[in-house]
Amino acid sequence: MAAPIVRTLLGVSRSWWLLEGRPAGTLSVRSLALEAAASSRGSSWRLLGALCLQRPPIVSKPLTPLQEDMEALLKQIETERSLYSDHELRALEETRRLEKKKADLYDEDDDREILLVQDLEDMWEQAFLQFKPGARITEADKKNDRTSLQRMLDRNLVLLVREKLGDEDVWLLPQTEWQPGETLRGTAERALAALPENNIEAKFLGNAPCGHYKFKFPQAMRTESNLGAKVFFFKALLQTGDFSPPGKKGQHVWVSKEELSDYLKPKYLAQVRKFLLDL
Repeated sequence: MAAPIVRTLLGVSRSWWLLEGRPAGTLSVRSLALEAAASSRGSSWRLLGALCLQRPPIVSKPLTPLQEDMEALLKQIETERSLYSDHELRALEETRRLEKKKADLYDEDDDREILLVQDLEDMWEQAFLQFKPGARITEADKKNDRTSLQRMLDRNLVLLVREKLGDEDVWLLPQTEWQPGETLRGTAERALAALPENNIEAKFLGNAPCGHYKFKFPQAMRTESNLGAKVFFFKALLQTGDFSPPGKKGQHVWVSKEELSDYLKPKYLAQVRKFLLDL
């Protein structure tokens, strides 16, 4: 009884794969990706890879009143439960030697180290007085220079570029068109490399897109075979570098999440905000 059932199941399985037009062993993620790429060539929608390049905060955010109270409480607990440091132990030992000196009970060989702790503290005090912390509010903040990376040091900043779309200038995340044979992440990496006069090094966060946007081209450039574009966004963190296009001012900005609304169109902005976090 079992043999006919097994043969029946094998026959159904073989028929299904024959119906699909491929043997079972040839199905893979790679083959599906290649077929999807092949089918997209005949599509009326262009594929684009876009780069969401973020500059992480350089300094910590100012503490809220609640955080300040919590910090003071933790410092108090740490002080009450802490042990003496090596420097504090040396200071206690010096105090003991000074008391011996007053009582004429100390060894004269100890004179060389009696003032060592106080000398160190005086040196540290002088170094502290010479230290000047960097300003949280920079010149770029005062001038509202959004092309500079030296602004909003305690916030995430996102790079936007101005591009020509038909007869209209629009602000977008850096993007470029997908080419056959490359991955969408490779397209986003090429968009970064295509930025003019840049020496940027960035770390991409994974191989999968973090967001997607679909739009139609303006009527002036729309055809039956070229309706619009599907944009796939990839996140990357700025490591080092910057860029400044020669002779082209106002072609890029570094903006916070709240400032995006000053540049991006509402529908595009709604998709970008879905994958942007500003913790």
